Amino acid sequence: MNLPAADTPLYSHPLHLLESWLQTHDCERDDQERHRWYLDRQVWTATLYLEETVLRVDYSYPPDQNKTMSFPYSLSRKDVEQAVFSFDPTKD
Repeated sequence: MNLPAADTPLYSHPLHLLESWLQTHDCERDDQERHRWYLDRQVWTATLYLEETVLRVDYSYPPDQNKTMSFPYSLSRKDVEQAVFSFDPTKD
């Protein structure tokens, strides 16, 4: 997988490379809704949506807490990666 440079905005990544990038972070695609991805971490779970203008992430973490964040595709892959995959609910 040859991703563009990490400081490249997400909108400059071909869809198949964005999907591969999500897979490298242990995300699993929904079988029915191809734009929906799932991620399980030790402390939280997330559902990621490849929407038209943003990457939306719905986090769930104990005790019964939820948080939704949206990242425009104009952000760099590096910035989105740091925000999405480094989520820490204790700093919420």
